[in-house]
Amino acid sequence: MYIYGGNHNGRYLSDLHVLDLRSCTWSKIEAKVESKSVETPSPINITPSAGHSLIPWENKLLSIAGHTKDPSETFQVKAFDLQIGTWSMLNTYGKPPVSRGGQSVTLVGTTLVIFGGEDAKQTLLNDLHILDLETLTWDEIDAVGVPPSPRSGHAAVVHAEHYLLIFGGGSHATCFNDLHVLDLQTMEWSRPTQQGEIPVPRAGHAGVTVGENWFIVGGGDNKSGASETVVLNMSTLAWSVVTSVEGRVPLASEGLSLVVGSLNGEDILISFGGYNGHYNSEVNVLKPSHKSTLQSKIMEGPLPDSVSAVHNATNPTRDLESEFEVGQEGKIRETAIDNFEPMKSKGGETSEHILAMLKAEKEELESSFNNEKLLSLQLKQELADAEARNTDLYKELQSVRGQLASEQSRCFKLEVDVAELRQKLQTMETLQRELELLQRQKATSEQVAINAKQRQGSGGVWGWLAGSTPQNADDA
Repeated sequence: MYIYGGNHNGRYLSDLHVLDLRSCTWSKIEAKVESKSVETPSPINITPSAGHSLIPWENKLLSIAGHTKDPSETFQVKAFDLQIGTWSMLNTYGKPPVSRGGQSVTLVGTTLVIFGGEDAKQTLLNDLHILDLETLTWDEIDAVGVPPSPRSGHAAVVHAEHYLLIFGGGSHATCFNDLHVLDLQTMEWSRPTQQGEIPVPRAGHAGVTVGENWFIVGGGDNKSGASETVVLNMSTLAWSVVTSVEGRVPLASEGLSLVVGSLNGEDILISFGGYNGHYNSEVNVLKPSHKSTLQSKIMEGPLPDSVSAVHNATNPTRDLESEFEVGQEGKIRETAIDNFEPMKSKGGETSEHILAMLKAEKEELESSFNNEKLLSLQLKQELADAEARNTDLYKELQSVRGQLASEQSRCFKLEVDVAELRQKLQTMETLQRELELLQRQKATSEQVAINAKQRQGSGGVWGWLAGSTPQNADDA
């Protein structure tokens, strides 16, 4: 089990560790950068990141996208060679997606399917891109149908190399528990009806597949962690609860890592890390025993084959159409026979003519009915998607309104503070003017006193005529 990067106490990480599942021993890998020189490359630190995706491909580990301290405008794909222990940057062609984190990356054959995430400006995304690992060429996919709403922290998996399943995730205001399916051949989105014990909304969860089963572990809704480990049978699209934990434990965390391994010939699930109020570094192991207990819980009826079952689920009109054809054909056939039997006495030609007319009318009615039914189902699906989008937008609006009210309250307090400061400033200006007036009055008074003293000291013109001096006048 390889662990690369992540986040701890708000700090992005770039270390690479491996857990030996046989000895339960951790080892740190001193990764090196690929160099064209003949000298041995020295260990370096790759740009720390979190919210990236780590995908095994041939003898490499691919690190795709992720959040960094200094956001990059380019979508980065890094490769770690497991044989020589070096990191290298893959040079891709075509138009790459914008940089992001919290996206889903799914390996389908020799391609990577990237969906959603959140960019450096905290804008949620629901775009779809494919990277061909053989040609390293990007292709932006404009799929038909209604895609999942913009989100990050969701989980994705491929089934039968034909269908991409997207579950959960979150926006800035809410978390989801919806399931979307992309037909990778027709590139068409659909939202099938989920069966069984549908999980609570969550984001930041992890998922792995064991046979037909898709296990979902962890996640949360920004308030509490998801305590239930659930499994989806991808053939029947039926959910079941595998196990549940109590309290704030690492399994009920967001951002944990999950892989599937083997122990004594049995499949096991191994989880690491996560955040549920504090950062975890625990390793947990689950033995699902899916061959017995899960099938008894999920597969209560006869199961169709994998591909057709998911195809039926992604195209909900198919089963209804087949049932309708059987029922309507039986009813029409019964009507035709009832009308046909009395006509036998009038001759075979007349009966055949009437039967042909009835068959033609039946085919026309069936075609018209099927078209109307298909249109009705499409409208219902569009209405349901519109209502879901409306609900999400309303929640976003309520969140924005709450933030706006908080900002308005803060602005009001600032206005009150400004008004008080203005009043104090006006008082200070008045005091300043009064002080200046008093200073002028004081200066005038002092000048008058000086002038009077000077006149008194000189004795005046009569003293001069009498021949008296200022000193004599003072003595007198």
